[in-house]
Amino acid sequence: MHTRNSGFTLIELMIVIAIIGILAAIAVPQYQTYTQKARFAEVVLAAAPFKIGVEVCVVQQGLPLGGGISGCASGANGVPASATATGYVQSVASVDSGVVTATSSASLGVSTTYILQPTLSGANGSILVVWDSSTSGCKTVSLC
Repeated sequence: MHTRNSGFTLIELMIVIAIIGILAAIAVPQYQTYTQKARFAEVVLAAAPFKIGVEVCVVQQGLPLGGGISGCASGANGVPASATATGYVQSVASVDSGVVTATSSASLGVSTTYILQPTLSGANGSILVVWDSSTSGCKTVSLC
């Protein structure tokens, strides 16, 4: 009686290993980018109380449309005091003109900034604070 060998041939095993290698070469860099973006979300979230504080400051002062924002620095007129060193956030602060700057810590792998610049805009008789993050350093490294 003739018995037949069972199992995988060498070429089949080499093809499977090549496919796994190609998938790993694509997946690992994508995963690293994903984890950095997820960590940077902590920096973005740390800026949220400062954004709300600046908006409260604008409303409390009754700043006119088209005018500049002033008096909205950290620790004044409803804006929280500057925050430092928690997790992936090195610092968060707001200057007098309401610009909020959040800086990531070196433990993120990339030390960069998230800058929010407010402008006053009016719609339907109400004041809106419009935020612009186009000058942020995180844009250049594709984190925000």
